[in-house]
Parts: sequence; C-alpha cells; structure tokens
Amino acid sequence: MATQLVPLPEVERLSASVVRILGGNPGKFTLQGTNTYLIGRGPQRILLDTGEGKPSWAANLKTVLSEEKATVHKALLTHWHGDHINGVKDLQSLCPQVVIYKNQPDEGQNDIEDGQVFNVEGATLRACHTPGHTDDHMMFVLEEEDAVFTGDNVLGHGTAVFQDLAEYLSSLRRMQDRVAGRGYPGHGAVIEKATTRILEYIQHRQQRENEVIRVLRYGKLDVSENEPSPERKTSWTPLELVKVIYHKVPENLHLPASHGVTQVLTKLESEGKAVHDLASGRWTLDTGKPTL
Repeated sequence: MATQLVPLPEVERLSASVVRILGGNPGKFTLQGTNTYLIGRGPQRILLDTGEGKPSWAANLKTVLSEEKATVHKALLTHWHGDHINGVKDLQSLCPQVVIYKNQPDEGQNDIEDGQVFNVEGATLRACHTPGHTDDHMMFVLEEEDAVFTGDNVLGHGTAVFQDLAEYLSSLRRMQDRVAGRGYPGHGAVIEKATTRILEYIQHRQQRENEVIRVLRYGKLDVSENEPSPERKTSWTPLELVKVIYHKVPENLHLPASHGVTQVLTKLESEGKAVHDLASGRWTLDTGKPTL
C-alpha cells in the first residue's frame, strides 16, 4: 500500500476519449477513491464501473454528462465488489435506458464474455476475463489508444489483493504485453506504461513467494541459497511467517498481510512444495521438492 498518494481531481479528462470520475470514497483500500471512467466521444458513451453509491459521484456524473451533451448507453462492471457496482441505481436514475453488463451478471444485467467487443463513437473496448482479484474480474483493452482498463488486478499505487494467487498470476501474464500504452486502473493514478507495471507486479509476487520459501527453510530471510539448513523452527503459521517477512511493517498490518501469505502457501501446496497440517494450522516445506 502506498503511504503517500498523489492527489487526484474529482473529475479529470485523461484523453480525448476518457474522463475519470472518482467515486467519492477515499480510504485505506480504495486509495483516492474508486475510479470510474466515461469513455467515448459522441452523444452515447460507455461507463466503466459505478462507484459505491456516494451522492457526490452521481452529482459529478450528471454534471459531466450535461457538459459533454451525452448519455451513458452501456455500463461495464469490472467485478462484483461494492465499491464498483453500488452506484448502478444512481446511474439508472440518470440514464434510464442504460444497459448494464457484468461477467456473472446479477438479475437484470447482461453477461460479458471473454473477447466481447463494445463500441461507441471514438472507443472500441475488448473484454478479457482476468480472474484472481475476484472470479468475475474483467479487464478491457481500449483499441484506439492501445491502452487497458486494468480494474483491480493492477492499481495506480501499491499492490493489489487477490482471492486466488495462481489464478491471479495467470491473469497478470495474460495481461502482460497486451498493450503498448497506458493502464487505467480501478484505483489510483494513470499508469503510463501498463506492461512495465504488470511485470513489476509479477516480479513482486515471485519475490514474496521466494521469501516465504526462505523462511520455511531457514527461519530467516537473509540467507545464501547454498547455505545448509541449520537447526530451526520446522513449522509455521501464516502470522508467524508475516512477523519475519514483514518485520518492518507496522504490526496492525500483519493480519491483512497474513491473508496474502496464506495464498502463497496454498499455491505452494498445490505445487507439492509445502505441506499444511490441518489440525494445527501450521505449514512446513516439502524438502523432497526443489523450491529455489
């Protein structure tokens, strides 16, 4: 998590076809607020995400639509989290004819399929299913700009959370090298080089996995890969691992960090590299498998 965030205006034109409208919900996990995007150039636009239902977001959207002499023709929801979908009712009040699209749709919504294309004047969006942050998560390539709306898989600041690490990494690799241009994230500032940031995310996740393995093997981080295993603690809880790996992080953040460590351990278990004792909740390294 970034500690100091770049201030972002409530409404900002980012390109000829993209206007960002913040959700009015800044916070620890939402950063400056949830990013929603009005996309296109003509009288009919696409809206990407709807914020979490804050009155300021609806008021800002109404003002922007009036200034642009436009309406929202289609709304695309990147995933099911409330800070991205709870503004749907406000949108429907402003634009009664809007059609809502979402992967794994709720009642009254339309499905988004992998590879589906959405067009309005000035914008062609191609959907790509990228689970990991959530099962239904979608990214969208803006073909005219060779840019990508990354949703919550890749953020403008810090790193993202995920519900399945293996799926998440697979999606990051699928996202990598898809575009040469910008990333428009679900939270935070514009990413000027999306591919570079995605690669940084992949490398960061590999670094965390390597750290978990080192602590399971040696009981510490600062080791040579060829160092023989000393007498050491043989089993660990996720929180015990966090206290070593995140020793420079404030203790009140250790519990949230333990969820990510648990995801790493689950991935290692699926690969035959770690063993989980269900009775004790403790983890050990499977020394019969090469890990680093």
